Amino acid sequence: MTPVGFLAALRRLLQQAWPVLVAQWASVAFGVLDTAMTGHASPLDLAAMALAVSIYITVFVALIGVLNALVPVLSYHFGAGRLTAVGEAWGQGLWLALGLTGVGALILLHPDPWLAFAGDEIGEDVRTRIRGYLLALTWALPAALVFRTMHALGSSVSRPQIIMWINLCGVGFKAFFNWLLIFGHWGLPALGAVGAGISTALVFWISASLGAWVLWRDRFFHPLRLRVARPHWPTLRELLRLGVPMGGSYLVEVVAFTFMALMVAREGVAATGAHQITANLAAICYMAPLSIGIASAAQTAQALGGRRLDQARELARAGLALTLGAALITLAVLMGAGRTIVAFYTSDARVAVLALSLMAILPFFQLADALQTLVVYLLRAYKVTVIPLCLQILALGVVGLLGGWWLAFGSAAGTLAPLIAVWAPAAPPGAAALWIMATAGMVMSFLLLLPVYLLVARRYHARFIHAESARDSI
Repeated sequence: MTPVGFLAALRRLLQQAWPVLVAQWASVAFGVLDTAMTGHASPLDLAAMALAVSIYITVFVALIGVLNALVPVLSYHFGAGRLTAVGEAWGQGLWLALGLTGVGALILLHPDPWLAFAGDEIGEDVRTRIRGYLLALTWALPAALVFRTMHALGSSVSRPQIIMWINLCGVGFKAFFNWLLIFGHWGLPALGAVGAGISTALVFWISASLGAWVLWRDRFFHPLRLRVARPHWPTLRELLRLGVPMGGSYLVEVVAFTFMALMVAREGVAATGAHQITANLAAICYMAPLSIGIASAAQTAQALGGRRLDQARELARAGLALTLGAALITLAVLMGAGRTIVAFYTSDARVAVLALSLMAILPFFQLADALQTLVVYLLRAYKVTVIPLCLQILALGVVGLLGGWWLAFGSAAGTLAPLIAVWAPAAPPGAAALWIMATAGMVMSFLLLLPVYLLVARRYHARFIHAESARDSI
């Protein structure tokens, strides 16, 4: 990697971020296809899908968060020119993926403790469908996690396009297998939600096989000497040291959204629908800063591995500029096309009015979320993960979620009424209070994490300069 200025760093991040973004959107399409197609099968299948997916996503997001520790480790080796070390560490990542498969399988095969939170209103026919769907996804889990190590490898060595194309192919396979298995075409039985789960398992195994074929055939990867050696505990320990807090960070955000949805349900079906539209838009908007964050972390870690600290600084500045630009574009779209967007989601006038009002808060939430996401990923490039987790628990969990509950439905309910009357006047008061406090939590997370990043970067650079001076004096 040659020395790079701000504009060159910006171009490099754009080149790396857009394939990641397309790949993330393709992954989101899996859930959209399952929901849309299962909804045409039967109401019971749709209900089973909604509950089963919430369990699976919570488990899957936490596990891929752990595996994302591969990105700074592999990128650092690649930037330092230690190509065989990249192959060795990736092989250890496969062992980690298989170990995490066992953890995830234990949870997915025993969904009843999760379903207890929904009470006794879930009928046995829905529970049977949920168990069948999660059983199928248990078979998908090893392939999905192995494929995630390939995703990390592609990002770490500046080849994210490979995963993008495989994910796009996966969307086509997913739509076809869903058509076959959900509705029972070509003489196959109509399996409903269970068919959607089997379809997902098939697609993940195809994707992992395609990924393995590319890694074997593409000469770019040959110098890495990708292989699976015996488990090496020091490498696994480093991956777990970085990955467990990273998985925890992902889990904090997912759990916060899950509990927000449960609390908003108190305000009725229309409020729940409006919140779901807003939450879905937030998830879609999040893909852009997530992709920029992954690209920034990988490129920054490469620069640090190659001891190019000025380049790491320029990449961080470029990542911030790109994140702000993407967030402002998203803000403009949300504010300018809100009615059109909501009309795509619902034809119910009441839900549309509530959703439009909640969407007045969303641009500010998204801007704060984008900024804190970038800083978290930059800290991961420096292999700092525990402090961000602790600060996110405080900001997103305590201030955002618990504070939101207290001001929405707790003893302080109504405190934010004057602000809601100005900001989102037609919104359900509880949902609006939750979104306002979630935004406050995101702002707090960014304000807490930014000084940590600046301090970590300054100390890292100071240690490097001191080491260089000591070496020159010998």
